[in-house]
Amino acid sequence: MHIREIDGYLRRLGIGPEGWPTAPTADVLRDLHLRHLRAVPFENLSIHLGEEIVLEEERLVEKVVGARRGGFCYELNGAFAALLGELGFEVTLLAARVHGDAGRLGIPYDHLALRVRTVDGAEWLADVGFGAHSHYPLAFADRGEQKDPGGVFRIAEAGPDLDVVVNGGPQYRLEVRPRELGDFVAGAWWHSTSPRSHFVQSLVCSKVAEDGGRITLSGRTFKITGADGAREERELGTDEEVLGVYREWFGIELDRVPTVRNAHRGS
Repeated sequence: MHIREIDGYLRRLGIGPEGWPTAPTADVLRDLHLRHLRAVPFENLSIHLGEEIVLEEERLVEKVVGARRGGFCYELNGAFAALLGELGFEVTLLAARVHGDAGRLGIPYDHLALRVRTVDGAEWLADVGFGAHSHYPLAFADRGEQKDPGGVFRIAEAGPDLDVVVNGGPQYRLEVRPRELGDFVAGAWWHSTSPRSHFVQSLVCSKVAEDGGRITLSGRTFKITGADGAREERELGTDEEVLGVYREWFGIELDRVPTVRNAHRGS
């Protein structure tokens, strides 16, 4: 990444040149993590707009910074890893499989998460690409409960792997072996093309709100959920309304409304 790309990325997170991090500390990581969740939405619009998803660092950063878009796990955590690396953090890409119905695990390379080492040697699980997840990084070596605005989390031993648990339910199984971005290409292809993928079956654009709640546009259903759980929901009628919500609430400029592909094929 060039200096201008780092500057653009940090500005996307609301940080000007005078606020650039000076050391890869835990406090800096926590701040960047929350800012990312608030500024860069979790979204799968590219799948339904017919846009190519390329798991290359330069392309991911360009999407977040230049196009001012979001993405799903491979894109968001891939871009965030690039930024963290430039800021002096030691970052390792990890593969995970999401726990589904009846305890079934998803496909290999189902999810991409980050193991981040800070200047004091502490390690953290950072994940800005799961949608509803922890607002702050989780202490990687801590096996007790970790309270977070997003819930009560725990990292538990699961044989050679780790289970990330939220509010008592397993969220995903994390492998500890280091991976490279290219390892996730098959997983990204499956999630963006298979009629069995929930990303193919539905449209979502979501981010953490300033009050700790969540703002979500699922198809034409617009939801604002407060930190206290109170929810406002309404259906958007016209394409102009949908495009307006993308623009005003998520900062995403589109020239047409994305429509779900392969919806008729189901899972």
